[in-house]
Amino acid sequence: MTSAAVETREIVLNGQRVVYRLRRSVRKTLGLRIDDRGLTVGVPLRVLLRDVEAFIRSHADWVLDTLHKRPPASQRPAFVPEEGATLPLLGDTWHLRLGRGNNRVLWHESGSERILELALRSGGDARQLLLRGLQQRGLELFSNRVEEFCLRLGRPVPVVGLTNARTRWGSCSSRSGIRLHWRLIHLPLGLIDYVVAHEVAHLVEMNHSPRFWSVVESLYPDHLAARQALRQVAASLPHI
Repeated sequence: MTSAAVETREIVLNGQRVVYRLRRSVRKTLGLRIDDRGLTVGVPLRVLLRDVEAFIRSHADWVLDTLHKRPPASQRPAFVPEEGATLPLLGDTWHLRLGRGNNRVLWHESGSERILELALRSGGDARQLLLRGLQQRGLELFSNRVEEFCLRLGRPVPVVGLTNARTRWGSCSSRSGIRLHWRLIHLPLGLIDYVVAHEVAHLVEMNHSPRFWSVVESLYPDHLAARQALRQVAASLPHI
């Protein structure tokens, strides 16, 4: 993935001062993203600052509304893996069960019931075991989905790994292959497939040019709606 220059700036929107991260990279379009760190504006390398600010102002209502609804990270309690706790996983609600065992994670599905059992050794760390189990399940699923989309494009399947990046759902590199954020396991398969399709498309076009988006559309026709849904759901995911 191409490196990018990042600087912190501020702008006044409807009378409110907003601090944002300006990220310049080799991309063709301007984009906005709001996450735990606030507003990030991604722009091509040579776009003038006045054009960047005009772009932000054209989305002022969305920016202010989204920032206002986003609770501060300090107010988002970490998920506690206790008996009966619930987790969103792959579009379903799973209930946590704590049991005794050899530090294994067991996935029980029966009808509409979804139980995630942490079979812990005495003195075991439930949080670490849960994290390991989710990452293992995620890597298996993501690898299968990458293989599926690569077959559609007739491309060799790259190495697939996990990432814990703060601001990206995935990345694609000719050296390290495709890396996908393990927290995607919380999302419905349709949104996971959008992220996978996006990264697999980079195997054809290592940029965000119209040609790139054409490849994405061939793999995932409803990518615009999925991209918006992904932005909306991101802030609601549990913090483990």
